Amino acid sequence: MDTFKVKLIERFPALASRDYVIFVVGQLLSVIGTWAQSTALPYLAYRISGRPFDLGLIGFANTLPTLLFALPAGVLVERWDKRRTVILFQAVMALQAFGLAWLAYTNRLEIWHIIALAFFFGSAVSIEVTARQSMLIELAGREALPSAIALQTTAFNSGRVLGPMLAAWLISVTGNEGSVFLANGVSFLFVIAGLLVARTRFKVQREAKREGSLPDEFKAGVSYIRNSPVVLSVILMAALVGFFGIPLTQQIPAVARDVLRSALDTEAAIATRTSNLYAAQGVGALTAAFLAAYLASANRQTMLLLGQASFVFPIIALGFVRNVPAALFLLALVGWGTVTQLVTMNTMIQVEVPDALRGRVFSVYFWALQGVAPFGSVVIGWIAQTWNVPATIIVGGTTCLIGILAIRFGLRRAGESSG
Repeated sequence: MDTFKVKLIERFPALASRDYVIFVVGQLLSVIGTWAQSTALPYLAYRISGRPFDLGLIGFANTLPTLLFALPAGVLVERWDKRRTVILFQAVMALQAFGLAWLAYTNRLEIWHIIALAFFFGSAVSIEVTARQSMLIELAGREALPSAIALQTTAFNSGRVLGPMLAAWLISVTGNEGSVFLANGVSFLFVIAGLLVARTRFKVQREAKREGSLPDEFKAGVSYIRNSPVVLSVILMAALVGFFGIPLTQQIPAVARDVLRSALDTEAAIATRTSNLYAAQGVGALTAAFLAAYLASANRQTMLLLGQASFVFPIIALGFVRNVPAALFLLALVGWGTVTQLVTMNTMIQVEVPDALRGRVFSVYFWALQGVAPFGSVVIGWIAQTWNVPATIIVGGTTCLIGILAIRFGLRRAGESSG
């Protein structure tokens, strides 16, 4: 057993940190609840209104706070205790889930409630994610950071598989989406409890006094990004995926109900099909996360290219299919490509950037990925409402392909000119 443990830690160095293990176990339980809610909420919203635009509007409300708060959060998080910040905002997200549960159980939940609470949840996430990602090095140490990122992503994407299954089971047993929201609220308590026990043993001591103002500190981070072609290209690619790519997956309930409909459909069949599509995406994502943890030392540029190809081409193909097995297969590839490129970009950012700038630079990366997403959600939702969902998926995927090629060409030219 000791030999197995030694080999396991050699392959996954972050597991050597007791505090990191406590955190990631709590995170796993929490994200299962989060993904269960992420499956049930759009399904419920589309059942209420039947409009693809509403799905885009919910995505807009959920990601708009990132546009507003992520950049200043990057500076503020560097001044705050990151562990306490994560605990605070995990508690805020739990309140949102309990609020949804109460509205659902009392039959008062309407679209505007979902939109308002999505904004509330997104506001907490916009700050919590930056604090949590910046905290990983304090739990696991610099040498184990790539492993810590990959293992956290594995936990996150395990939730992508288990969460939709939990949502489908709870809805079928209770007949009320409120049970899913209640379970999610409880799940946040596990990560909070884990962080109350864990300690940040690798914490970098903060400067006793900051001489610059918040704007000056933010400008220093932007200056670093502008002078680092690799970091800049990663942030541009994240913006492209955030605007055109991720909002396409918000249309999964519409794909399940309308594009893949059959003459024998019942509401239970549609709910199961929706959950299966999310779960297929989660299986691909989980596979990618395991590979990322196992291949933490692999060439990052190669992995990024593979991830982008596995995301873009299946997305485009998804616009042409009309049967469930093909859609499940393509969404599994989309899940694999999404996680492979996001883990690689996250690792590239955190490894490249100095400790003093990590919070600021990561907040810009997160802003690029999620801050532009509200507009992408509205645009994709409007196109799907005006045209149709398959055409929207094809256009969005093709735009991502063109943009990735353009950014890669620009990065190559920058490398040639600097050489």
